[in-house]
Amino acid sequence: MLPVGRPEAAELGRRLDDLLAEAERLVRPVPAAAMAPLCDTAFRAFRLALAFVDGMDRGRVEGEWRGERAPGDLQDGASLARYGALVRARVGGWFEGAGPRELDRVIEGLDGPRPAAERLAQALADAEEQLAQLRRALPRPGGAS
Repeated sequence: MLPVGRPEAAELGRRLDDLLAEAERLVRPVPAAAMAPLCDTAFRAFRLALAFVDGMDRGRVEGEWRGERAPGDLQDGASLARYGALVRARVGGWFEGAGPRELDRVIEGLDGPRPAAERLAQALADAEEQLAQLRRALPRPGGAS
């Protein structure tokens, strides 16, 4: 059983998915020329969430994931949104299959061993940070910026 006061993995997974879904909606309509200065930000919004799940599967979070740049085939909003949809499916699937003690595991990383709950908190903070940058820079679909 999870300690009282700590959200369950499924709830945290929903929060992460909500952030990724908003990022996906924001970038989808953006053409390549307008997306150019934000490609890496949008890519990282998705990639860092995927890095959490990959780290949980491998028992280790790789440090180079934090600095990855958007690959050449993800340079416009539509392609980034498609990537985001794939990431959301992968992340959602992981959370669906996560057991009740999954966040109690210790996961290695360049910053040493840390509880999975801390790594998930970092993934949520990363998604929030990247999304905040996208919100400031991109107009909301169907509305003003």
